[in-house]
Amino acid sequence: MQGTRINARIPNRVRPREIGEADIPELVDLLARGYAFLPREFWQPIIAGLSRRSVPAGFPRYGYVIESDGRLVGAIILIFSTIWTDGKASIRCNGSSLYIDPAFRIYAPLLTSRALKDKGVTVLNITPAPHTLKMVEASGFTKYSDGTFAAIPIFSRNPKARRLQVISAHDEPDAPFDPHDRELLLEHAEFGCTSLWCVTDKQAYPFVFRSRSRKRLPYAQLVYCLGVEDFVQFARPIGLHLARKLQFVVVLDANGTLPGLFGKYVRTRPRYFLGPDRPRIGDLAYTETALFGI
Repeated sequence: MQGTRINARIPNRVRPREIGEADIPELVDLLARGYAFLPREFWQPIIAGLSRRSVPAGFPRYGYVIESDGRLVGAIILIFSTIWTDGKASIRCNGSSLYIDPAFRIYAPLLTSRALKDKGVTVLNITPAPHTLKMVEASGFTKYSDGTFAAIPIFSRNPKARRLQVISAHDEPDAPFDPHDRELLLEHAEFGCTSLWCVTDKQAYPFVFRSRSRKRLPYAQLVYCLGVEDFVQFARPIGLHLARKLQFVVVLDANGTLPGLFGKYVRTRPRYFLGPDRPRIGDLAYTETALFGI
């Protein structure tokens, strides 16, 4: 009797692990393969920027990969940051740029679960694809913003402050300020953001903007301030400052119209969070939007 030969396919060894420095060249190749509409040159400065920024102790600098037989087949970029609010530190994570080769997508939870494993970390999902919204909400995420307000700040009223200066983040204000805010402003300036102070007799107010364009028309996106009310208060002098860069429109997250600003509210892609600390409207610091312009 002739024996039957069985061709059994042995599964590849698959394991998730933290991204290391030695992975960078192959990681860039993987991301360029997964995001074919973005050139390799897009990813190189992003990874270089992540390599030099401050990261909370005990958290990964870049994120995690899936490795199969020594080859990278999936990756998720995770941006962990220390957020200071009223002198209290908390940890926040923004998940960005998830890609897994088609043959290994069954292992996607090995990556996504890494960002959710620490219940003390607030996780942001600020650019969910429209077809994933139900899945995002089913995963326990809560929507905290569902639109944007496009303002023309030079049409706002002058602030009531007797003395007001708009200065670069590289200049030290001659008014009280939080040193953590200065660190935030300088780090975002290194990533190409416009970081500035609005200085009054009582306090220096921090602001960070990301330069964007739509149909070749430049505008600024607000990515950090202490509160939207601060932007409303100083909109006109900030608008005059940004107008020097031909940025006459400022776009900021909102859940409706903003009294005191001339512009229009539009319901757009919602933003979500999961964890103990609800994000403040007007705070996209240390996210893919702020650091990478995504």
